[in-house]
Amino acid sequence: MVEGTLKRVVGLTLEAVGCQVQIGARCRVANADGTGLEAEVVGFSGDRTFLMPTGDMQGLKPNARVIPIRHAAEVAVGEGLLGRVLDGEGRPLDGKGRLDCNAYARLQGTPINPLARTPISEPLDVGVRTINSLLSVGRGQRLGLFAGTGVGKSTLLGMMTRFTKADVIVVGLVGERGREVRDFLDHNLGPEGLRRAVVVATPADRSPLMRLRGAYLATAIAEYFRDQGRHVLLLMDSLTRFAQAQREIGLAVGEPPTTRGYPPSVFAKLPALVERAGNGIDGRGSITAFYTVLTEGDDPNDPIADTARGILDGHIVLSRAIADAGLYPAIDIEASISRVANEITAPDHQQRMRQFKALFSAYQRNRDLINIGAYQKGSDARVDAAIARWPRIEEFLRQDVREPAGFEISRGALDALLTT
Repeated sequence: MVEGTLKRVVGLTLEAVGCQVQIGARCRVANADGTGLEAEVVGFSGDRTFLMPTGDMQGLKPNARVIPIRHAAEVAVGEGLLGRVLDGEGRPLDGKGRLDCNAYARLQGTPINPLARTPISEPLDVGVRTINSLLSVGRGQRLGLFAGTGVGKSTLLGMMTRFTKADVIVVGLVGERGREVRDFLDHNLGPEGLRRAVVVATPADRSPLMRLRGAYLATAIAEYFRDQGRHVLLLMDSLTRFAQAQREIGLAVGEPPTTRGYPPSVFAKLPALVERAGNGIDGRGSITAFYTVLTEGDDPNDPIADTARGILDGHIVLSRAIADAGLYPAIDIEASISRVANEITAPDHQQRMRQFKALFSAYQRNRDLINIGAYQKGSDARVDAAIARWPRIEEFLRQDVREPAGFEISRGALDALLTT
């Protein structure tokens, strides 16, 4: 690897000449007085090398030396990560001292032969009544949590963090507000939950490169514990911010914008990240992953939401109308689906799911007529049944954030609702 010289700074990108380094390599950009910062190679064109800084570019000078750093893209992993809060570089943010980790894992992971993965065959108890009973999640499944701003996705993530039956919880807070990191630790995770959790936080004020690394780091940590035979719950908030970080990088190095300004690399990196979750090979553990997807302007067909639906094993949609009605968690049953529910539940449970959804849909289709008193009782037997049960249906869907609802308890509640 050959040193180079910094020639130009354009927006978020550094342009150097004379470097001979591969994409993904790290360099130190050093001024003559010894100050500088680290940057990662993200592209090249002719004799120019494009680098993205990991920190603030303040103070960089023309003709600064660009010095390649010889180290692999690996991260420290081990039991010492449990109970810790890290940044995108794997450095502690919690003031608890250095990490006690002796093993290393590749930041980009190692692809698994899809035929070698253990099939999804057993349900996972996430502690949320609506999800357990109507949108059953399988151990090793990957789901999206689709919501606009302020609809309660972080609160729902917090409930699953506390209540899910998992050995290890890995939380990736990517591109969100810095305030939310402390709030999530104090109000959603809590001291008890943190003991079996690892939190990776790269807030919105970090560079786009650091936001990408935060997502990769959280996934690499989850992969390590899965390969140790653990059952891992991976919560990524949010997949949209990951895509936006890659958009910033792609546009900065000259990629052509396509749908809504997203360059092609975004739609290549999303499935590459998501496919790393799931069950491991026979005899190893699993990663059950929830990725939040921020639907811009509450548009469910925004390009990132549309892509995520195609690469995930199901989606849970949070509705602003349901939230405004005071019903939490504000899950839209009609718009949500778990693609493995039929493989992990008994036939009678599946029948109850279909029966509930039929009643729910019948009521929603006739809601306006019912509210103004225009519906005539006896016009439709299914609507009559839905009206009779509606107060109990609303109570069934409502759950306090401090109240866990186990899988069997949730299923029993569904049976009781539909048979009495």
